Amino acid sequence: MSSAPNRKLLLVDDDENIRFVAELSLEADWQISSASSGSRALEIAVAENPDVILLDMMMPGMTGAEVFAKLRQIDLTRKTPVIFMTAKVQKEEVAQYMAMGVNGVILKPFDPMSLSEEIGQMLGNSVCA
Repeated sequence: MSSAPNRKLLLVDDDENIRFVAELSLEADWQISSASSGSRALEIAVAENPDVILLDMMMPGMTGAEVFAKLRQIDLTRKTPVIFMTAKVQKEEVAQYMAMGVNGVILKPFDPMSLSEEIGQMLGNSVCA
């Protein structure tokens, strides 16, 4: 196997199965950290300064939108690309997410075979080059 990827992705989802599948589908292209809660995601984001954050919208305790707002208040993560993962993708909802300033929205359930490519497209391949 070639050297480990040097691009860092923080995967945030309260569902262990989703984290497992996403990690498997992304591990060839990304160095992955994962968190099962918004508060843990904030800790990891500050400690590891990921290149992109894949963030579940519907989590107990703190929603993805709340985590996103907090990330934007922290100097280190203010400009970190964030992509929401959610099953709530009505046209109005997606428009609202994009208006918040996220880099994209991935529909759950996602396709593990194309997840990394989808992230790259949403980032304009700036991080994936």
